Amino acid sequence: MRAVRSAGVAELWVVLAALVAGVVSELVTLVQEQVKPESPVLPPKVMIAILARNAAHSLPHYLGCIERLEYPKERIAIWAATDHNVDNTTAMLREWLKRAQHVYHYVEWRPMEEPSSYTDEWGPKHWPPSRFNHLMKLRQAALKAARERWADYIMFVDSDNLLTNPQVLNLLMAENLTLVTPMLESRSLYSNFWCGVTPQGYYKRTPDYQPIREWKRLGCFPVPMVHSTFLLDLRRESSRDLAFYPPHPDYSWAFDDIMVFAFSARQAGVQMYVCNREHYGFLPVPLKAQQNVEDEMESFIHTISEALIEHNIEPSQYVYAPPFPPDTMGFDEIFLINLKRRLDRRTRMLKTMGSMGLRPTLIDAVDGKALNTSQLQALGIEMLPGYKDPYSGRVLTRGEIGCFLSHHSIWKLVVERGLQKVLVLEDDVRFEPRFKRRLQAIMEDIDRAQLDWDLIYVGRKRMQVQQPEHSVDGVNNLVEADYSYWTLAYALSQQGARKLLAVQPFTKMLPVDEFLPIMFNKHPNVQYMSHFEPRDLKAFSVEPLLLYPTHYTGEPGYISDTETSTIWDDEAVATDWDRQHARKTAQQGRIRPVAQNSVTGDSPPPAARASRDEL
Repeated sequence: MRAVRSAGVAELWVVLAALVAGVVSELVTLVQEQVKPESPVLPPKVMIAILARNAAHSLPHYLGCIERLEYPKERIAIWAATDHNVDNTTAMLREWLKRAQHVYHYVEWRPMEEPSSYTDEWGPKHWPPSRFNHLMKLRQAALKAARERWADYIMFVDSDNLLTNPQVLNLLMAENLTLVTPMLESRSLYSNFWCGVTPQGYYKRTPDYQPIREWKRLGCFPVPMVHSTFLLDLRRESSRDLAFYPPHPDYSWAFDDIMVFAFSARQAGVQMYVCNREHYGFLPVPLKAQQNVEDEMESFIHTISEALIEHNIEPSQYVYAPPFPPDTMGFDEIFLINLKRRLDRRTRMLKTMGSMGLRPTLIDAVDGKALNTSQLQALGIEMLPGYKDPYSGRVLTRGEIGCFLSHHSIWKLVVERGLQKVLVLEDDVRFEPRFKRRLQAIMEDIDRAQLDWDLIYVGRKRMQVQQPEHSVDGVNNLVEADYSYWTLAYALSQQGARKLLAVQPFTKMLPVDEFLPIMFNKHPNVQYMSHFEPRDLKAFSVEPLLLYPTHYTGEPGYISDTETSTIWDDEAVATDWDRQHARKTAQQGRIRPVAQNSVTGDSPPPAARASRDEL
């Protein structure tokens, strides 16, 4: 009996061994097969909320920036609303949504055709309580729609904000914060965040703001207020308690959408952040309540011009934006000097001037790097005896000769064609707000006063800073020019061109921006001036200036084709000295109060103030 049992056990072990062997063999086979990797996780779903009013002037470029966001469009929903318009906003936004909706996951459209204004508003830039109330309800509706559609994020972007960084969504998501804004730039210190609030919830100036706004401190910083453009992570539990409308029961501050939302965030325990690790985009300075849509359009044109300095922004491909009819502001010609090899500058300036409604005539600059000794001899060019750069001590460069010849060719054109007044622009300038309107007003004042003028600086570096320059009676925003550098922009008359040519400067050449002050008898070097007679150029300058260089010495993107070159009489001697010591092209230094120019006329403050956002 025991033997039978032993035999049975033995057979069982044989069977088990066979089964185990089979399983092991099967496992080995499975391990030997290549395991397929997991598929990537889909990007989070984002709803972009667009609220537009009287935004026909900004929508083409605004929507173009939305289109260029480098984020899968099938993961983006668009929620758009517009109302109370006196312009073409509704039709333009409808056209964009109709033509672009096929690339986005979902589109919701909330237009209101009538009325075109609020009953209690003074004008389209006034913010009465009824407007705040309506706006808060719209923002709340967008937030509700995002939650109902299970969006992971909602991004509010005001319709005049230009998101020039296509990676802005990815960059903000990577910060892993509930509520974060990308710091946007303007022509002033104004931006889309506050660093302090008063007990009543209004803006409070603090020492933390400027270092962040000027990128002296980099990172993401907790702040009590963000607005205009911000990203909200709806996956966060605390985000459920955020609301624009109705205001929190404990809210007792002003009836203002951004203040209501900031209070809601504090009550929900949600910290707001501003990030400035990158450059993300631009926004215009807010206007005053009494200003109008035309003022807003002019302000936004300046925002476009600022964005174009470093970014090649284009209008939306889905919206037709009729161009401004270009003109020359009453000048016979607007000459734009540009080196053929500086295509980037030419493209930017043509786009910028096109957006401003200006019609330039391109002048191919003389490339100093292409000049050789035989060409200089053929032209009869000789350097002014004893000339040395006042900062580096070097002699004239071929780049400076090329610059002089470029301006000289325009002076000849003015005389040969009998042009009475022209505007000359170099291609490395940035325009001040309302450039066109302000320069036209000054020229009209000059005509009314019958001022006898030869040259008017529109952009320069003022070198005489010990005492004020004399203002011109009967003409607003104009002074008699003293010793100045740079030829960024100037108006020139027929009479002025003849005077500049008459002294035959080729045989005693120095940089053109040193030559001009000699011609109006304001150069500090008497020896230089003794070579030129007569020195009776009637020179003036607008005040404040209407344009500035795009870059200064030492800044990223700074390039000088005049100073970084070779010396005039030896192609083998380069002048690529340390840029930190090229003080001629450095920014205008601080002018002491006692030497500040005083003029009559409209001089806009560095940052317009508005009731909503003061800085």
